[in-house]
Amino acid sequence: MVSYIRRILRNIWLFLANLPMERKLIVVFVFLVSIPITYVSYLTSRSMVNSVLVNATESASQMTSNASDTIDRYIADLKRYTALPLYNTDVQFYLEQKITDWDKNTKLDMFLSYLHHTKEEILAVYLVDRYGSVFYNRDPGINQLFPEEQQMEWKSLTEAAGVAPVIQGRHTIHVNSSEQREVFSILRTVNSVNTLKKIGIIAFDVDINLFKGIIDPVNAVTQGNTLIVDNKGGLIYDDAVNGEQADKKLSLNTQQLLKKATQPEGHFQMDLDDQSYLVVYTISKQTGWTTLVAIPEDRILSPVEKNRNTLLFTTLVIVAFALFVATVISHALTKPLKSMVRLMKQVQHGNLDVWLHPKYNDEIGMLGSHFNRMIIRVKDLLQEVSVTEKRKQKADMRALQNQINPHFIYNTLESIRMLAESNDDPRVAKLTYLLGLQMRYSITRSDETVTVKHELEHVKNYFHLLQIRFPDKFKLEIEVPEVFLSLPMIKLVFQPIVENAVFHGLDQKEGPGMLMISAKFESGHAVFCVEDNGVGMDENTLISLNNSLIDGATGEKFGIGLRNVNERIRLHYGSAFGLRVESELGIGTRVILRIEDPSTKAGEE
Repeated sequence: MVSYIRRILRNIWLFLANLPMERKLIVVFVFLVSIPITYVSYLTSRSMVNSVLVNATESASQMTSNASDTIDRYIADLKRYTALPLYNTDVQFYLEQKITDWDKNTKLDMFLSYLHHTKEEILAVYLVDRYGSVFYNRDPGINQLFPEEQQMEWKSLTEAAGVAPVIQGRHTIHVNSSEQREVFSILRTVNSVNTLKKIGIIAFDVDINLFKGIIDPVNAVTQGNTLIVDNKGGLIYDDAVNGEQADKKLSLNTQQLLKKATQPEGHFQMDLDDQSYLVVYTISKQTGWTTLVAIPEDRILSPVEKNRNTLLFTTLVIVAFALFVATVISHALTKPLKSMVRLMKQVQHGNLDVWLHPKYNDEIGMLGSHFNRMIIRVKDLLQEVSVTEKRKQKADMRALQNQINPHFIYNTLESIRMLAESNDDPRVAKLTYLLGLQMRYSITRSDETVTVKHELEHVKNYFHLLQIRFPDKFKLEIEVPEVFLSLPMIKLVFQPIVENAVFHGLDQKEGPGMLMISAKFESGHAVFCVEDNGVGMDENTLISLNNSLIDGATGEKFGIGLRNVNERIRLHYGSAFGLRVESELGIGTRVILRIEDPSTKAGEE
């Protein structure tokens, strides 16, 4: 599984890595700008939703708590009214009187009328005496009551409650043969203050619509539906039940709502028939009734929905605008790179007459400037190669000119040597023989590789020729260690240097001259020194000579021998190698020759 994920990530990375630079910049923008902006917008929208829900919950909780407190105060007043028969001696007397006469009816009706008018929501007040007779006072709109239907329920409730008042939940009373009213009742057992025995029951029927005045402000503020449920789960009040435009789903799912109301007060969210509700509730400590406000979440969030849509639209506009700007900027950034790639392709096909015109001094502009400098450098290198090739051709031409048909000269010298020997002239014969060796050594290509030993032997043969012509004039010393003799090098290197030393240094010197060839290793290179004690040269002449060796200037001021050797060494070993001349006027000249040691080069590789 891990390897599979790695493979997928690698493929994604390769896909992104192979995209053009312009698309890469757009992808980077999408990940670094668009996604964070979208995420922040999402968090903002979610925070707005949570904030609105919290505020709605707090507001609904406060309203529900106030409504519950109002109901508790109302019920508490009714409970206090049920205790009034205990303090009225006439009522106490007539409740124990078995005979019902005019006085009894009058006194009890006056008392009941007083209780009836204490609260306008009270529809009727009942007194049941010790012998089961029922006395009541009712609203003018009620033609007839049927209290006999309720006596068994009253008796059962009051006996269970003892002397405490008890609340009878929502129920229906018949006010005439065809009309009914929805009420809840407050009941209490009336005991004799003297004997403490039960002498009757008092009951209040309270119109259920009294809750409308309490609940309507709650619904108006919360935009929800309020339910009042008694401690037994019975529905006390609901707008839907009372003919108002309310959500009947709530009254049908009262038990489901109560299961979630586990604390004295709180809130929860609930889904009913694909609609979400925020339910806030309060359980009364006095009555045990639960007051619930169920608010459809779409009503709460409808303003937020508008703000969220506006925020979403604004975010999309900003992202689209930023994406457009990023596309323009990425195109502007990559346009010089595309131009450079196009020019590189032209250079690849051999066209060096190209030039990039950077407009700015940023990294891309610097890259364009370096590209232009690279083109200039390539042209310079090609020009240098061309000049070097021409120099090589001239050097080869000079070598050919210096050979002057050595085969013909060698054959002529051989004939002279044989003639000298036949005439018994050994000096001429030897001279001719040595000159023939010199010519034989020059017959082959001048760039042929020989050993240092062969080069030194060629120098010795040349020096023997000089000693025959100029006896005791020149002396040669070779102090080259054995380790140097097997080193390879191009031919005809030492002899032109020695010849230059003889004819420009030693020949002009009075008396015998000394020429010495030595060798040493220095920084991994083989360094040879050809030194004479001739007339030397002044400083200006020395500087001009070394400059001509460095830049390869043509001209005949210093002859072609040293320049020819220097050019061939540089062509063969590289521009870091060649000849360097040191000289002091009247003391002598030293020519230093530096070549590469092949063994050192092989070790480095």
